[in-house]
Amino acid sequence: MITTSSDAERRRRATASLARLRPALAVDAARHLGHSDAVAFLARLDSWFSDVHGPIEALYGDAAPADGLVVELVRLALCAAVERPVELRDTDRRREIDPSWYQHQRMIGYVAYTDRFAGTLDGLHARLDHLAELGVTYLHLMPLLAPREGANDGGYAVADYRAVDPRVGTMADLERLAGELRGRGMSLCVDLVLNHTAREHPWARGWLAGDPDYAEFYLSFPDRTMPDAYEATVNDVFPDQAPGSFTWVPAKQAWVWTSFFPYQWDLNYANPRVLAAMLETILWLANRGIEIFRMDAVPFMGKRLGTSCMNQPEVHDIMQALHALVKLAAPATVFKAEAIVAPDDLVAYLGGHERYRPECELAYHNQLMVMLWSGLATKDARLAVQSLRRLRPIPAATSWATYVRCHDDIGWAVGDRDARAVGYDPVAHRDFLNAFFSGRFPMSYARGALFGENAETGDARISGSAAALCGISEARGRDDPRALELAIRRLVLLHAVTFAWGGVPLLYMGDELAQGNDTAYLRDPALAPDNRWMHRPYFDDDAAGRRHDPATVEGRVFGWIHALATTRATQPALHAAGESAILEVDSPAVLAWRRRHPRSGNFVGMVNMAEHAVSIGAHALDGLGELETVLASDGPMLLQDGRLVLPGLGFVWLAEP
Repeated sequence: MITTSSDAERRRRATASLARLRPALAVDAARHLGHSDAVAFLARLDSWFSDVHGPIEALYGDAAPADGLVVELVRLALCAAVERPVELRDTDRRREIDPSWYQHQRMIGYVAYTDRFAGTLDGLHARLDHLAELGVTYLHLMPLLAPREGANDGGYAVADYRAVDPRVGTMADLERLAGELRGRGMSLCVDLVLNHTAREHPWARGWLAGDPDYAEFYLSFPDRTMPDAYEATVNDVFPDQAPGSFTWVPAKQAWVWTSFFPYQWDLNYANPRVLAAMLETILWLANRGIEIFRMDAVPFMGKRLGTSCMNQPEVHDIMQALHALVKLAAPATVFKAEAIVAPDDLVAYLGGHERYRPECELAYHNQLMVMLWSGLATKDARLAVQSLRRLRPIPAATSWATYVRCHDDIGWAVGDRDARAVGYDPVAHRDFLNAFFSGRFPMSYARGALFGENAETGDARISGSAAALCGISEARGRDDPRALELAIRRLVLLHAVTFAWGGVPLLYMGDELAQGNDTAYLRDPALAPDNRWMHRPYFDDDAAGRRHDPATVEGRVFGWIHALATTRATQPALHAAGESAILEVDSPAVLAWRRRHPRSGNFVGMVNMAEHAVSIGAHALDGLGELETVLASDGPMLLQDGRLVLPGLGFVWLAEP
């Protein structure tokens, strides 16, 4: 491969900078860390330095001033390494020996709001046996860092990164929980909002007060000239609730950039002090025992006039630098990107650039989630096949986080090119999905609701629990056994894909018990305007009590989730570092894929989106070895006249013995 002069020059400058800075850093590391930990820190410095220096140079200037900032940031990492508790250093050592720990086929995530799952952080200790029964190896607690009082965007308007929402506990409670999770082989994942803070945050208060330490911490403008220029190309995030991307702040006599809500102020990453402050925050939290950071709203961090101000090059420089600096101090830590963006933009957050640049180890496979729901609504897998086949591969050291649904609404990220390739009008198809899953389409079984309707464009998204969108709620309401059977099969099918696609499957709280929509939020004036709370129910202890009874809906669904988890753990091909590929089959209703890992043979997954049985030519499996059924909705696949039969809404997992 021919190396460009700019690439070679960038590496040369990084090497020269390391040579200048390393001797003094080595002295400090030896003085404060002790011999063995100092050796480890310096080895990490040698490994990660170019991933710090290059992005910092790109963000903040040429090589000479970059040296000063780089050494300041590295010293922040060194200080955090010195303060790191002994038990977390032990975890670091294990993870450095097994750097792909988060890719293992045993990894299963569980996502929950603390208060809705267990009341408080202390209450969570009593729920851990439930998680262990499901095979959960990491627990993602939805936003729990202290939010502002009143409206707070579901907890994403953070007023203090170093405190926990007092309604669920304290930082000491969180540390104790993290310790117990580690003892059970589970990792703690917590949300960190990178793009903005609440206007009540200490940084924002300092900025308002004119404190020079917080000068230019936020993006603001004295008049509407620049805001109007930016808004010509920026899309509203919440057009119905918070139109526009700027808010007038009288105390500052300025228009402050507010991508989300007026009380969430966008940070100015063009100021290196902001990057340093965020790095200190991450390192402090990592030393409390947080192992996985869900990096919230990362696509919005870079602002460029004339663009959507999403997915800009600066975003990737920021993430690469933060990632490398955290690895210096807390190598057991990984990042998960909350980047719900177009498929062509998504892979970059996993470092998938022209040359690999480490950013986040995990990213949400939003495209898979959208395609699965679309396939159920149409009873057709062709759009999924088209879209997923075209998605760029991700770097081997990274993983998808696969999921049926999450705490958020579902936006129909259906690419125009993909829709047209299978004969769909893109706009009409998105309109159909909204009508279908909101229950407005004739004969629809779904009981969701439209969210974020834009009166000008007609765009909308969907709220609703997985059980409600699959038809379980509707069938239960009509007491229709046949409809209920189909609805349960839909929910199981969705998880059969997310547990076997490759990556880390995430199970949203209550889905293992087929919990439906919860309308209790309407009685709370603070929550009532946001119908996403319908699919954020409180954990149903009565339903959990029926989870072992196969005669109940809860027992059937829980039994299947347990079977998916335990079977998945036995399949090396489901290690996230394996390769995956869409298989060509001759039925439009079937989505089929292959997994392969260097230490195992082939694994094949198949699902039938139609409600009736279909068949596919057995030749689709040619060259994949002698495959055996390891798990299936209806037992081993039948072979009739050279064709494999897949029951309606059925799935099968096949693997080489």
